[in-house]
Amino acid sequence: MSNLLVWVLRGLLALCLQLRYPAVRFQKEESVRKDPAYAVYETYRYAYERYGYLFSYAEKTEEKENTASDGTEAVQAGAENMLSAASLARLQDYDYLMKQYFSVHASTTAERSLMKAERLLETDVGLTKNPDEPQILIYHTHASETYADYGPQNTDADVVGAGTYLTELLRQRGWNVIHDTTAYDRKEGKLERSRAYTYALEGVQGILQTHPTIEVVLDLHRDGVADSVRLTENINGKPTAQIMFFQGMSRTPEGEIAYLPNPHLQENLAFCFQMQLACGRYPGFARKIYLKGLRYNLHLRGRSSLIEAGAQTNTKEEVWNAMAVGRGGGYGARSGDAEIDMQEFTHAETTAIRSCKEPEKMIS
Repeated sequence: MSNLLVWVLRGLLALCLQLRYPAVRFQKEESVRKDPAYAVYETYRYAYERYGYLFSYAEKTEEKENTASDGTEAVQAGAENMLSAASLARLQDYDYLMKQYFSVHASTTAERSLMKAERLLETDVGLTKNPDEPQILIYHTHASETYADYGPQNTDADVVGAGTYLTELLRQRGWNVIHDTTAYDRKEGKLERSRAYTYALEGVQGILQTHPTIEVVLDLHRDGVADSVRLTENINGKPTAQIMFFQGMSRTPEGEIAYLPNPHLQENLAFCFQMQLACGRYPGFARKIYLKGLRYNLHLRGRSSLIEAGAQTNTKEEVWNAMAVGRGGGYGARSGDAEIDMQEFTHAETTAIRSCKEPEKMIS
């Protein structure tokens, strides 16, 4: 009953704010900004930034009421897993979307036609679990990448070890996963990173040909940063390495790279974006999605991503904690006592963003 009262009060508050600050107040500024979503963005920005504390209070009240009797946080399938209506409206502003969620390398470009929030959310990247057939492939183009405490007594403190641990976690949840541990960055025992992607392409193509049921392909790496940098967040009381989704755009600032076609680019962008939103439950866990110019073998399947799990300055413990947070890559990612159902999350987000497309319809 108390939850219902909170939602009724929140709805009345939103209606009052919409009536008090209609989109017409921003018509003059809208004529200056060419983005067609700007009126929506402005309508919600003014109300939410001025009165956001009221919405926050309602959310905190709900969270308290949804705490399990044993003190652990209950799984939320409703508003706590979703962006606010204001944020959904903001996402349709290209500049806001790119600034908040993406980091674009100088070698590439991310034009508006690709980076539409509605399209990124509407794309179905969910999977129907089938334990009888392989559905997920994890591999490592740079299998020789290690973590800070790698050594004779800790030989699995590398990206292959992280992939093995993630594979175990996914299998425990009923997913059929193939983990390819081939060292594609070595040739005859010697490090040869310059041709690693070429070698990996051949190997991964062979696996996909043998197992055509694979739908998700993850190339697990670790980042390289200055020795003074630690990519770590405290999540559920545990030191946890940050992760970063990475996409190759197959294009330079001048346009597409004709000899590196990627028919799955839009689906892969949606895949990363939806996982990024799911990770938003844990602020600071996922860095901005990194976009770079080449293809990086991400053209072989839709639902493909390169993932940077921490960096060379992170420890095995921190990276393993990250694998526990991100297990499932959004397909029911679980951390501690909290779980995110990506398919339910995405459906709710898409429904909400559609309702925010035209503010005059919401006001009437």
